[in-house]
Amino acid sequence: MFLIFVTGVHGDSLTVLQSPEFVSFQKGDWPVSGEKIPDLVALTMGFSVQEDLSWPGLQAGPLFQRPRANVLVVVRGVDSLALPQSVASYPLENPVPFNLDSVAETVHSLFAEDTPVVLQLAPSEERLYMLGKANAVFEDLPVTLQQIRARLSQDGSVLASLPLNSLSRNAEADLLFLSEVQVLHDITALLQRHRHLAKDHSPDLYSLELSGLEELSRLYGQDSPQYRDATAILASVLQKFGEDVYGLYGNSAVVEVVTVKTFEAPLTRKSRSILESKQISNPGSPYNLAYKYNFHYAVVFNIVLWLMIALALAVIVVGYNLWNMDPGYDSIIYRMTNQKIRMD
Repeated sequence: MFLIFVTGVHGDSLTVLQSPEFVSFQKGDWPVSGEKIPDLVALTMGFSVQEDLSWPGLQAGPLFQRPRANVLVVVRGVDSLALPQSVASYPLENPVPFNLDSVAETVHSLFAEDTPVVLQLAPSEERLYMLGKANAVFEDLPVTLQQIRARLSQDGSVLASLPLNSLSRNAEADLLFLSEVQVLHDITALLQRHRHLAKDHSPDLYSLELSGLEELSRLYGQDSPQYRDATAILASVLQKFGEDVYGLYGNSAVVEVVTVKTFEAPLTRKSRSILESKQISNPGSPYNLAYKYNFHYAVVFNIVLWLMIALALAVIVVGYNLWNMDPGYDSIIYRMTNQKIRMD
């Protein structure tokens, strides 16, 4: 399953583009903190959180209904997008960096046997994390910037359908933005080819981070025609992306868009432009994949630990009793031997 949310208002915002009827978002100007976004996503998927989210924008829904998917798109470099058709939009305050790792862990701990799809992707940083069925469904998804740019020259490229206007096919920053648009298009195309994902009983989770607008803002400025054209293109693409995913999951998905001008670093956060270096963060792997984690690790660890402790205690008890045993009284072997000696 997939849950899909999209967000957009003036200033940093969270916009819910699509949501099923049983996920009730109330329209209002209630601000939501950036650090609470993972808890909000977890609640919309029907999961519990450690701390209660005292936020009136989301009302409690039916106990036995949950969305089939959640798609969260984070757009950096713009505080709002013109998304005409949305469920609700809320101001975003305290926009600190966040991730959905806790939600992904919950999904896999509860639905490990169903192997749900978990996809976390940041094209600008060439960061990809896939679990479950995502490894098979999105194995052909372009990951590195070199792969995505090569994809732009192939059949089905978005360059043939997008009104580029002032954007250039040769500029690095422009290509980064167009590459992210291509990734959104390819995700939708792959989901259409694997429609069976929408029919299983496990919810799917998507987290996408787009920073192409941030690079265009740095290079050309926010008043440039390139930035304005890119903003209009992305708003249109996200609107269609939300509608397509929502329809693929039988109107049972939540699509969210978080627009943030710039993230506030809570402590120390190093950042760099993707255009400054062509090397990826993990040179040992061309895809910068995370290590494979077995969710049975904690169970196996506890079994081995307590079994070793039990065996160690058993050896100590047996050794203590053997040391203090009286062979004449406590051992049946010596007892029978003594009787036989006396009879002879």
